Amino acid sequence: MSGDPDTRAEGTALTHFDAAGRAVMVDVSAKPETDRSATARVRVVMRPETLALITRGEAKKGDVLGVARLAGIMGAKRTADLIPLCHPLPVTSVTVDLEPDAQASAVEIAATVRTTGRTGVEMEALTAASVAALTVYDMCKAVDRGMRIESLRVVHKEGGKSGAFTQA
Repeated sequence: MSGDPDTRAEGTALTHFDAAGRAVMVDVSAKPETDRSATARVRVVMRPETLALITRGEAKKGDVLGVARLAGIMGAKRTADLIPLCHPLPVTSVTVDLEPDAQASAVEIAATVRTTGRTGVEMEALTAASVAALTVYDMCKAVDRGMRIESLRVVHKEGGKSGAFTQA
């Protein structure tokens, strides 16, 4: 990365600021529509007893994983309402997978969002994963206030001019 504060590691200028440094919504009207997808991951770490309640379906508030899945899907659809410069997109598919991991005493969450459009769906995937994680926390906080939401990140994206991106 250069010493310029307006560049990313990839070496391109930040896109959400104009020449005067004011926040702007990026104009994507000249970009071609392409199929795009993004997957984000996050984990909710908790006490083993809390994870056991979730996997046995015995949480007082109900089916934690099912409710969190729906919350994540709803979150993806509302991303533009939450992130000020995010474009409203015609989301064509959202999947939210929640997997209990007894070894790590955590729920691993992966959210994948798809669209055909002029801009990517990374923010929608990140929002879906975040909202699902927050829902797990909300539904279990009465028994485990020490839960941690960790490692939110985009693990895969494809489509558009920048092509595919993958990380662990």
